[in-house]
Amino acid sequence: METEGARTDRFGLLLDQFDRAREMAQVRLTGLTDDEYLWEPVPGCWSIRRRSEATTARAFGPGDWVLDLGAPEIPANEYAEVARQAASGMSVAKIAEDWSVSVERVRQILDHTGEPEPDDTPVTTIAWRLGHLHYCFAGQWEWTFGERRQEPKLLVDFTPSAALAVERFWALVDRWRDSVGAMTEEQLDTVGFSQYPYGSDPDEPFISVLWGANLELIHHMAEIALLRDLWRARVNSRGYAAPL
Repeated sequence: METEGARTDRFGLLLDQFDRAREMAQVRLTGLTDDEYLWEPVPGCWSIRRRSEATTARAFGPGDWVLDLGAPEIPANEYAEVARQAASGMSVAKIAEDWSVSVERVRQILDHTGEPEPDDTPVTTIAWRLGHLHYCFAGQWEWTFGERRQEPKLLVDFTPSAALAVERFWALVDRWRDSVGAMTEEQLDTVGFSQYPYGSDPDEPFISVLWGANLELIHHMAEIALLRDLWRARVNSRGYAAPL
């Protein structure tokens, strides 16, 4: 169904949402400099680093530059998702495997009552957030429309060049959008159409996977936009706004 040029069917809404988010994100990424891209606003940030300078034990990537990654954990904002998984019939062991955490940790979360404690998570740079999005979309494309065999964490050659990272990212996002846009209703409802190994994709209809991919793009691009705003507004030692 279409109303004055706007699609209102479930697939059309998700595609339009993705397209609009991409348009907004492209504007906010225009002119990104290397200094902004790698800026660490506080000590202890996660970013991309030379392999020899990595600060986290599970930093990954196929080349000279790797993406910081810490120990597996389930953030507080995902506690409700864990509860939904358990309510749907997933075993505690399967949930633990899904999140790469211990069975004991899943049980702690399922037994938790009241409001969850705020997450103690590292601040991440624009380079990290863009790199995270890049390997997620690369991996989901490979395990949905590709050969379904390549390790997602080895698909992206991270780079310290902001311009190159942005160029590669949009090419990947557009490939994803083209493949998704050609799907049928039957494929959208197929459970396991995506076999992406990090997460619950194999257990969900693809329409849910698509919804999640949109959310991932939107919330990380909002974070990147805020970091760019903070970069422009940072104050130098004399109390004057730093030059743009």
